[in-house]
Amino acid sequence: MNNVMDFLSNIPWWGWVLIGLTLVAIRDVFFQKSHTISHNFPVIGHLRYWLESIGPEMRQYFVANNREELPFNRIERGWIYASAKKENNYEGFGTDRDIYEHQHMFINNAMMPFQIGKDHPNTIDKTFLPCAKVIGAFNKRKKPFRPASVINVSAMSFGSLSAKAVESLNKGIKIADAYHNTGEGGLSPYHSHGGDVVFHFGTGYFGVRAEDGGFSMEKMKQLVKENPFIRAIEVKLSQGAKPGKGGVLPGAKITKEIATIRGVEAGKDVLSPPNHKAFSNVPEMVDFIERIAEATGLPVGIKAAIGKLEQWEELADIMLKTGKGPDFITVDGGEGGTGAAPPSFADHVSLPWVYGFGNLYKLFKYKGLSERIVFIGSGKLGFPAKAAMAFAMGIDCINVAREAMMSIGCIQAQVCHTNRCPSGVATQSKWLQNGIDPTLKSERLAQYFKTFKKELVEITHAAGYEHPCQFKMNDIEINVDDYNLSKELDRTFMYKKTPVPFISMQNLKDCLYLGGNYNKTQTD
Repeated sequence: MNNVMDFLSNIPWWGWVLIGLTLVAIRDVFFQKSHTISHNFPVIGHLRYWLESIGPEMRQYFVANNREELPFNRIERGWIYASAKKENNYEGFGTDRDIYEHQHMFINNAMMPFQIGKDHPNTIDKTFLPCAKVIGAFNKRKKPFRPASVINVSAMSFGSLSAKAVESLNKGIKIADAYHNTGEGGLSPYHSHGGDVVFHFGTGYFGVRAEDGGFSMEKMKQLVKENPFIRAIEVKLSQGAKPGKGGVLPGAKITKEIATIRGVEAGKDVLSPPNHKAFSNVPEMVDFIERIAEATGLPVGIKAAIGKLEQWEELADIMLKTGKGPDFITVDGGEGGTGAAPPSFADHVSLPWVYGFGNLYKLFKYKGLSERIVFIGSGKLGFPAKAAMAFAMGIDCINVAREAMMSIGCIQAQVCHTNRCPSGVATQSKWLQNGIDPTLKSERLAQYFKTFKKELVEITHAAGYEHPCQFKMNDIEINVDDYNLSKELDRTFMYKKTPVPFISMQNLKDCLYLGGNYNKTQTD
């Protein structure tokens, strides 16, 4: 035995390396059958898989140029990071974009910018920019709501995002006077730090789920009663990442906390089907919306990615005939978002936001319904110039998801679905979450929102308007073909936006239904 130990102790370090590599080679050739490359090229074949695994990071940092990456390029991410940190987000020496490329957008500025007086709300607060419409006003809901910010946090669930990420977002929207959409995972304690909340649910009915997996009106009423900061309710029909597809939440991911919040059993798989149990057609959906609005007093809207329009036309006809229907419609882009999805869905199912929204708005405009609905856009609109285009097309508010995530530290690692998010934003790993300081990150989310609103206000004034709701479609031009020709939006999408009733910014500030930190005593 001593001889063996002496022999082993005399083996140099490089000898142990050779022994290790030999064992790997034996395993590759004689035992593993899964990977052809490592079988045919033992040891060195592993180098190929390792290089492949770090390929996205290598391309992101060393190969791709500033405008090349998707879904968000380096310039876009850099603007969000700098804005969130209150750093210099300017560019020098002119744009590095090819301004003649297909779909490049131009905002037509006025000869004389809009001039504000010394007592104007935007003189006092350069970031004051509420929604020009009141959600629920047309249908005379008991508790109408005017969002105090045109940019808000889109639907992202606790469970999809980490507890500290959700807490950071909620504290941030309170500072920025925005609202926070819960996502379909239910209302958690991390959504409850004082900001306005839009409660969102899908086919799983998490948070308002009955024992049979259907919808519970009693739980909905109790939820709204106990949480007066819930200002509106959103019913998800579909989402941009995977419209028409349900999902399974594995039992291993359902902790006791998540089970309590979602109203499910801990440790058991939970199915979210593609269809709702509470309704099966458009008339039933309208009745469902009205029942919730009557029971809670809150405005109720729907969220969907857009494809076929036949059922949307049916909805419009019912709204015309009955005077009932959703108070707001959130249009999600088919570009996909924070939700994990098969590439076949993310790449091909449902229309990109600009086409989907244009088709839907055109339908509701021709039916004479565009004034009574608050339209919310969600699909890479978290940049002031893109927001100006969206307002020109008919949007009233913007929801951002991935942009909000980046403001609190997301680095676009694109591993949200693996539970290994390196920034701690989209993971349930306690270790990875420890890198998030909610106090600091909430300030960064708020600063990003404030910078966004300030720059959008400045663009609006440059175009000669006081509020972005006043943008017309012919204020925006877009390159439409390979001959570098630009067309106004109304000529591109073949409709004209319905003018939004607007008096003044001061009128919006004086509104009793204004959310955020305004008029709390009147609306509580």
